[in-house]
Amino acid sequence: MHRYSFPHTPVAHPEAIISAGKYRFSVLSDGMLRYEWAEDNQFEDRASVLAINRQLPVPEFRVKENQHNLQIITSRFHLTYDKQEFSPNGLSAVVKGNYGPHGSVWRYGTQASNLGGTTRTLDEADGRVVLDQGVISRHGYATLDDSKSMLFDDRQWVTTRLPGKRVDGYLFAYGHDYQQAIQAFYLLSGPQPLLPRWALGNWWSRYYPYTADEYLSLMNRFRESEIPLSVAVLDMDWHIVQDECVKKAGVTGWTGYTWNRELFPNPKAFLAELHDRGLHVSLNDHPADGVQSYEDPYEEMAIALDHDVSMGDPISFDITNQTFLDAFFDVLHRRFEREGLDLWWVDWQQGTHSRIPGIDPLWVLNHFHFLDSTLDNKRPLTFSRYAGPGSHRYPIGFSGDTVVSWDSLHFQPEFTATASNIGFGWWSHDIGGHFHGEKNDEMLIRWVQYGVFSPILRLHSSNNIFSIKEPWNLDPQYGQIMTEYLQLRHRLLPYLYTMNVRAAVQGLPLVQPMYWGYPESEEAYNVPNQYIFGTDLIVVPITSPQDPSTRRSQVLAWLPPGRHVDIFTGMVYDGDRRIWLHRRLKDYPAFAREGAIIPLDMASTLTNGCADSPTIELLVVVGADGAFELVEDDGKGQYTDQIDFRRTHISFNQQAGELYIGPTTGGNLQRVHQWSVRFLGYTSSEMTQVCVGEEIHIVKGQYLNNGLLLDLGSHPESAHIVVKLESQPALKMNRPGPQIIEFLRGAQIKMDLKDDIRKIVDSSRSVLLQIGELHALGLDSVLLNPILEYLLADSRLILTKGNGETGSL
Repeated sequence: MHRYSFPHTPVAHPEAIISAGKYRFSVLSDGMLRYEWAEDNQFEDRASVLAINRQLPVPEFRVKENQHNLQIITSRFHLTYDKQEFSPNGLSAVVKGNYGPHGSVWRYGTQASNLGGTTRTLDEADGRVVLDQGVISRHGYATLDDSKSMLFDDRQWVTTRLPGKRVDGYLFAYGHDYQQAIQAFYLLSGPQPLLPRWALGNWWSRYYPYTADEYLSLMNRFRESEIPLSVAVLDMDWHIVQDECVKKAGVTGWTGYTWNRELFPNPKAFLAELHDRGLHVSLNDHPADGVQSYEDPYEEMAIALDHDVSMGDPISFDITNQTFLDAFFDVLHRRFEREGLDLWWVDWQQGTHSRIPGIDPLWVLNHFHFLDSTLDNKRPLTFSRYAGPGSHRYPIGFSGDTVVSWDSLHFQPEFTATASNIGFGWWSHDIGGHFHGEKNDEMLIRWVQYGVFSPILRLHSSNNIFSIKEPWNLDPQYGQIMTEYLQLRHRLLPYLYTMNVRAAVQGLPLVQPMYWGYPESEEAYNVPNQYIFGTDLIVVPITSPQDPSTRRSQVLAWLPPGRHVDIFTGMVYDGDRRIWLHRRLKDYPAFAREGAIIPLDMASTLTNGCADSPTIELLVVVGADGAFELVEDDGKGQYTDQIDFRRTHISFNQQAGELYIGPTTGGNLQRVHQWSVRFLGYTSSEMTQVCVGEEIHIVKGQYLNNGLLLDLGSHPESAHIVVKLESQPALKMNRPGPQIIEFLRGAQIKMDLKDDIRKIVDSSRSVLLQIGELHALGLDSVLLNPILEYLLADSRLILTKGNGETGSL
């Protein structure tokens, strides 16, 4: 197979095609249709960057036709066409299901209000930017225009479209089945690849001229501070930038392929030191200026390209030339990979034009970089910018240099979730922002907390000496919180990696907008910053500063039907409502629903890298049945069908009150797992029966602020473990009194007012009467709202009294 070959099946089954003269339709699924118009009757069967797999199972559909009319009917849409050049009057489709006040009718050339996709870059963004379209809308349909995108020829090299008047588009008519629409898109465009596990840990990156010793000392300081990292990124100062030879050549210095020996006298040894610390290494590459005569690999490149070196003319960057691309990888890049480089950070900022009209250099770089990364039999990965629909095949996405501001932070959760509407699930942001803006340690903490619950956590900043992201350089109160959250990111790896496998196999991105899970709930569309994080978490990012009087940040959330537990505080919340949430700086609104099971790495010491851990703590929420399949592997194998996954099935039976763990199947079952379980929001059973095979153990639990912790001990992966609670266990009722007192202690308000509030919440009156008395005090909403959250989070409290008999306050 040629080095640039890739799996694709671009020609649709003949049975799926309806064609005559200048039009052609391909029914690719019950809700996905390709429509083409070609003035010269020549239709396109080559793969495009959007569509590489059109040979999909033929769905059931009917065709009704006469001389002037064609109808195509599936279970999801009814298309009507007048057999003329495409027009809004002549080509339309009714989407079955009535998703609008007047039905759902797509007409060619029109676009319904779209729920959005993503965009090429957030460079210099200070808040919201305009997003391109995705493949879902509230009207039940969306379209993608593929008429001008780049193609792949029979040699799987890039090429352009045929000239002439032609249309090539795709209709997605899945109603409000948003997940199925995205899964259909993946069938057409290819799946998201499986990321290597190490990509899911903490990345350190900074645009700064470190020396080798400084960088290694920095990595040592992270290790000494017990802050795990997985990727060490070197921005452009790894190569010469401002040397005299660069200035003499009259170039910017952004492109470079010669180590800066003043900073890195022994690059190979330096990279080996990073690897010894358990880190993978990424180098920044701005390739647009080609190879100058002063570069170390200039002569070797010249030989490969038969380039005349007599006048010292530079070798131009020409990504549309396959000979150049071969040398680009085999000469320029391979020399650094042999030294120990693991991942190129492709930082293309030079627009969409190449020497061939219609060929976007970014597409070419992304596609062939990813293919080249497969040649060493490692799990393929690239790190580049988004080029358009289909870019999900080349993770990870670098979103660009954002301004350090609350507005930038506020937009990123919505931006990341909405990108899933075009299948792009692995955005990497500059956590903490890149440049300009202002120093604000509170904002940095909130950004890091968001980063923990985002696809990739990559700390990054500019070369401004005041751009500080190292936790130990912050005030201690901030540095400690930042450290704990960076540790939490690595503790989440069992959950994150399982979701990584789910994204690659099932076509379900890690981060999803709320309306994916609750498409018929109007409120789900009104919380664009809130999102579903994997199978079992809902995250409500805090993106505004705390109030100085309450020392709490406030955010409006919508919780879906059912009960939910805040994984940090253990508070129980009723769903199916909007509610104002208020959090201290150390807390972050992340909710697990009843039945949720979330595995964490609870190793006593978190080390660099992201190796599988045998020490697992399960966060479990009682109240409903639940299941989770923990997926692990040894890191070998490039694609999901080549990997022998270890799978541990974990389930909870609410009726029986029993948690079942294992046995593990697949892989090498030689390990011993050390299991513990934390039942969030639950404190009923201090002494708990644990069965391992035929053995019965009584385990004493430990009450923590957010639930009951049980240490189950160490057991082989072949073991089947049963943890027995009482039948139909219930989440504990909140005790808002102590929480309100703790809140009042820190509030910067009058002392007498604090005592007035205390007397009300300490009384034996019902919660409803307490709320009435609080309102009578004339409290400002900033002060009243946090108290109401404590009182109203759990509706079971509303009619109780504070006497301890039916749920003391």
